Order: sequence, then C-alpha cells, then structure tokens
Amino acid sequence: MSQDLTVTGPSAAPAAPARRGARSRWRFVSLALAAFVALAGVRAITGQPMLTSPGTIQATLAFAVPIGLAGLGGVWAERAGIINIGLEGMMVLGTWFGAYFAYTLDNPWAGLVAGVLGGMAGGLIHAVATVTFGVDHIVSGVAINILAVGAMRYLSLLFFVDTPGGGAAQSPQLPEFPQIGLPFVAQVLAPVRESGTFLLADTASLITGLTTGMSVVTLLAILLAPLTFAVLWHTPFGLRLRSCGENPDAAESLGVPVYAYKFTAVVFSGGFAGMGGVFLAMVASSVYQEGQTGGRGYIGLAAMIFGNWRPGGLAMGAGLFGFTDALQVRGGGGAVHALLLLIALALLVGAAAVLAVAARRTRGT
Repeated sequence: MSQDLTVTGPSAAPAAPARRGARSRWRFVSLALAAFVALAGVRAITGQPMLTSPGTIQATLAFAVPIGLAGLGGVWAERAGIINIGLEGMMVLGTWFGAYFAYTLDNPWAGLVAGVLGGMAGGLIHAVATVTFGVDHIVSGVAINILAVGAMRYLSLLFFVDTPGGGAAQSPQLPEFPQIGLPFVAQVLAPVRESGTFLLADTASLITGLTTGMSVVTLLAILLAPLTFAVLWHTPFGLRLRSCGENPDAAESLGVPVYAYKFTAVVFSGGFAGMGGVFLAMVASSVYQEGQTGGRGYIGLAAMIFGNWRPGGLAMGAGLFGFTDALQVRGGGGAVHALLLLIALALLVGAAAVLAVAARRTRGT
C-alpha cells in the first residue's frame, strides 16, 4: 500500500478541482478590481483625492502588513486543525525580541530573525500544549497572550531601563531596514495623477504608492501570501498538512506523521506572527513599545475568516482593515464619509441581487 498522498489515475481526473481553483482565483481578482473601480468612481464623484492618493496606499500597506502576517499564521495553523488564538502573544514576542537583538547587535536583520524565532517559540509552546497534551486551543492561546505581555514587561525592566531612551515600557531607538522603490515612477506619473481623470489618475496613484518608499520587510511580507498559497495548495507537503486538519485519521492511515505536521504548521504560524511584530516595532515605528500590537493578532484572525481561510481572501481582508485605518489616521473625515457612501451603495446592490435571486427561485417553483 502506498504511503504517499499521491492520487493516481487518468490525467484528466484533477481537471474539475483545477477549474474550481482557477475560478476561485479569478473571483478574488475580479472582486479586487471591482472594489478599486468603485473606489475610483467615488473619488471622482465626491472629489476626495485622499481615497486613492499615494500616501493613502502607503499607509494602507503599513497597517495591512502586520494584520496580514498574523492572518497568514492563522491560515497555517487552522489548515492543520489547530486554532491559534495566541497570535497576539506571538506578535508581542516578535516585537520585543526583534527590538532587543536589533538594538544589541545594531543590525535590523538580526532583529528580524530574532523576532521570527521569538514568534516560533510561542508557536512551539502552543503546539506542545494543544497537540501533545490536548489542552483546549482557546485556553492555550489566551494563556500565551497573557503570559507574553507580562514576560516582555519583565524583560524590559531587566534590559531596557538603563539604556538611553529605553524604559520599562519601551526600547531605545532601533536601526531601520533599507527602503526600495522606483523614484522616477512618481515623477513620470505625476501629470496623470494631477489630471484627476477617472481610473487613470487612480491607477497612477496606486502604482506610485506601491513603487516608492517601500520597506524591504513590506515586500517580503507581500510575497509571503502567494508563497503560502503555492506551498499549501500546490505541493505534496501542503496536501499532507491540510489533510492533517481535515481528516487526521485518514492521513495517519496513509503514513502521514500527523503530529509532526501539526507541530510544523503551528511553529510556522508563530513565525509569521513574530514577523508581524517585528514590522510593528521596526518598520511602522522605530522603537518597541508595550501594547504595540493593539489587538492586531485578533484582527488577523478576523481577516483570515473574512478571506475564507485562503491567502487571497486574507489579503483582501487585511487590505480592507488597513485602508480604513489609513483613512482614520490621515484625518480624512470627508474621505471616510465618501467611503461610507460606497459601502451603502454596495449593500444596496447586494440586497437587490439577493431579492432578484429569490424572485427567480419563487417563479421556478
């Protein structure tokens, strides 16, 4: 009997699942394009350039990346059958360990590695508690969240109090990651942005925001979403990992080491959350501060559920949360009102579509 989860048979057999996967991907792309076009239309009607300005795009990325990284951690854990409520605590571990080693070694990359490893350590604790000892997933995650805050406070008292600029609740100034971009793009597209033309000006603003002043960590985080999709849905490793979450008994009967895959998924989950913590401490800010995560681990879980436990939908959910935060922080009161108009129109169209479908079904019966 084969010990591998490899499906044998005619080459045409996987055609239907492949078509479903392609339709799902195109659905995400279509929704994203439709949302952008609608946003551009609201910008043109209301005259609120902040809705699609390059600054708003950059701020959206800054707010969306830590949420998206926490959500990716949730995807890895939950696809293996483990609920990771402890993402918030793992992000806290990432913020502190990233800040400490970046400051001590005066190297931001050392901070990134340390923050990821700190988050992975939290994931390992969660895996030992839930997989090995069968502790309730929620109880273990909440315990990690509580203990992480207290432990990092204690470590701050030990290591940051006597440092210049540091204290019991914050670290000294941290080294920064390099930024990448294409500065000439902003100059070339400036006339198009200033023209205010529907969709053209908005597209130019989007391109400018995505190609100027981007941290290297931001680019790495963006690339992790398609990489996660490729690993979990297009490799034998991903197939086995997802089988451990969907039907662990069947996976074990085929020789898959279920416990090992669950451990791997939860540890990777903590690493993603730790990277999100490093982003908050060293990219979104330049110091570690107590309470810096601000519940983004929980918001990441919400974005993951919004995205149907898939990286593409998660990216859309994180972008939505990040966009609303960006408008709020940038003080765009008028832009927020315009966004509410867009949401109201979307709800109206959705309600009309539901009523139309219900009417057709009624006539069919």
